[in-house]
This record gives sequence, structure tokens and C-alpha cells, in this order.
Amino acid sequence: MNLTMKVALACTTAMIGTAAAAQSMTIGITQNNVGVDSYQTTYEQAFIAAAEANDDVEVVVLDAGGDVARQIAQMEDLIQQEVDAIIIWPTNGEAVIPAVRKASQADIPVIVTNSNIAEAGFDFVASFSGPDNITQGSRSAEIMCDKFTDMGIQDEARVVQISGQPGYTTAIERAQGFEERLPEVCPNVELVETQPGDWNREKSQQVMEAFLVKYDDIDGVYAGDDNMGVGALNAAKAAGRDGITFVGATNFAVGYEAMEAGDYWGSIYQSPVDDAEAALQTAIDTINGEDLPFLNYFDTPKITQDNMGDFTKPVF
Repeated sequence: MNLTMKVALACTTAMIGTAAAAQSMTIGITQNNVGVDSYQTTYEQAFIAAAEANDDVEVVVLDAGGDVARQIAQMEDLIQQEVDAIIIWPTNGEAVIPAVRKASQADIPVIVTNSNIAEAGFDFVASFSGPDNITQGSRSAEIMCDKFTDMGIQDEARVVQISGQPGYTTAIERAQGFEERLPEVCPNVELVETQPGDWNREKSQQVMEAFLVKYDDIDGVYAGDDNMGVGALNAAKAAGRDGITFVGATNFAVGYEAMEAGDYWGSIYQSPVDDAEAALQTAIDTINGEDLPFLNYFDTPKITQDNMGDFTKPVF
């Protein structure tokens, strides 16, 4: 196939080459921040591979680099290019709404991937493709409560939370799911403090170092993903603080390895390949007029040291 792909970190892109004019559909994607973690890097690779495997699809692949203004500019560029659909992985669920609305007004369907935009923008979105982040947070709370119950500390345990990037819908929803579910299943467990780790392992290690200085008694750590969770684990190891239960909300390779080593208890299994392929297929189905649910979730099961043999090690 003759696939023209623009991979850009800048806020402007060139027009699609005339050599690609014969393609039947053009799909643009603007991602959150490919360089921030291995999940997003693997997602991009899988998205490109899925597009290359489909002779009817041309893609324009952009990355906002975590910059809201850049992502809005990229949305503007894709609208001007008159692509057939736009996939957006929002840098900020509120701030991108005007750009999503503008695409909708231009009759370009918008598919939100991985992390939804704020509810005020739902009217301008054709479909959301990704995980149910509230359910992920809820399942993480259940994993932690079950472990505390096995340990006999369900009536006295104290937990700290390391959340994702502030303003980012996935971070908000994973925290919400955990915070709502934990008191339902373990009403006497205390969530003593939450601080953001910005999806960054080094920052999360620093956040955990501060927690360890501030609190003499920490029984559990809940992190919005294993990248941050392993950062917290590294801080606890360096401080010689044993016996802390670590639970994440997306299983990374480093989390899987820490589970194998017996240092990290559990997480939620989520494939970036499934995520990317689902987003592309949702865009294709939307262009073809298929009847899709607004919230097009894929399942993300619990994974712990007890059942990890049922799952392959993540590639990210």
C-alpha cells in the first residue's frame, strides 16, 4: 500500500502528499505524550502497524508532547486537512473541548482514545474507545482490600495514593474509582494522602520519599499505573521500609517483574496494543456508518502475584 504518515512533535504539519490521494479514508490522530512512558510508545507502534496492515487507511500520526496548546493546534491542522476522522488522546479533558467541538462542526467525527474528555464535550464526540478507568480504580481497591484482609490488617491499615497528571481524565477517574470503592470494601482502611506523580517514575519516587518521611506507618500504596508504583517501591526499598503492599492500575513490564520478585502485589492488566487497535477500528467503523456504543470499553482484569501466570508479561 502507499501509506503516507506524518509523525510530528511540532504543532504544525505539512499537507498530505498527493501520492496518498487514492486512499479511501484518512484518519488523523493526536496523542497525549508518547515520550512520557512505554505504554504510549507501544500504543503508537501498534497503531501504526494496524494502519499499515489496512490498505484502505491512511493515517496522520501526531504527538502533542503533553502540551495542550500544541494539541489544539494539531486539531486545527487536521480539520484543515479535512481528514475523514480524528482520534484524540487528550492532554487535558477540559481544555480540548473547543477544538473537539470545532471538528464536530466541520462534520469530522472525533473518537476519543484511552482517556475521555470532560462530560461537557460528549455531544461533540462520536465514540470513546479505551478502558473503563473508574472500574480500574475500583478493582485496584478490591485487590488492596483483599490483601489487607489476608494479612489481618483490614481494620487498621493506612494507605497513600500517587495519582497521575492533574487535569488528566484517566488520573481523575482512576483515583475516583479507588476512593469510592475502598471504603465500600474496607471501611476502616484510611487513605491518608494523595499526591500526583504525573505518570513519571522519578517524580513518584520523590513523592514516596516525602510520604515516608511524613508518615511512620504506611501499609499500602496505590499508584495510577505501575510506572509510578515502581518508583514508589524503589523509594521504600532505599529507605528500608518493608511490608508495604503496592498496587497499581495498569500493569507495566516493570510492575510484572516486581510482582515476580515478590515486591509488588497487584495491578490491572491493560494492553496498549488492544487499546490502539480498538481506537483505529472504532474510527474506521464510524467512517463506515456502523452503529457503535458511545463508551466502547475493552476489559481490563485484575492481576496479582496469585494469578499472574495466566497473563503474559507486558511489552511496555
